Amino acid sequence: MTDERKFRFTDDQIKPLALGHGICCASDMITVDGLKVGFLCRMEPEFEGDSGWRFLAGYETDEYLANRDNFTSFDVNWIVNCDPQILPYLNKPVGSAYGRDPTKRKIFMKIDY
Repeated sequence: MTDERKFRFTDDQIKPLALGHGICCASDMITVDGLKVGFLCRMEPEFEGDSGWRFLAGYETDEYLANRDNFTSFDVNWIVNCDPQILPYLNKPVGSAYGRDPTKRKIFMKIDY
């Protein structure tokens, strides 16, 4: 099966905004559909080079989340190009989680997950 998704950016469009943060997992709602990051959490890394960061738009249903084909591994820098507002959070420790603030007083607010 070939991957026919059309990602938001091509590799030559990516700017060096957050190099050296490792690999992450992101929802196609961000990387294909162009939505902003609505939820970010840092889990224990699963493999060498994994930053532990997972990025969701916040609109994914349980069915969507259950389908691994809706997610792709990227360099964290790639996701920062999609939504630069996540940049200040990238050095947070494992166990950190943030959701976009619906009141818009802050960009993200710390949440428990």
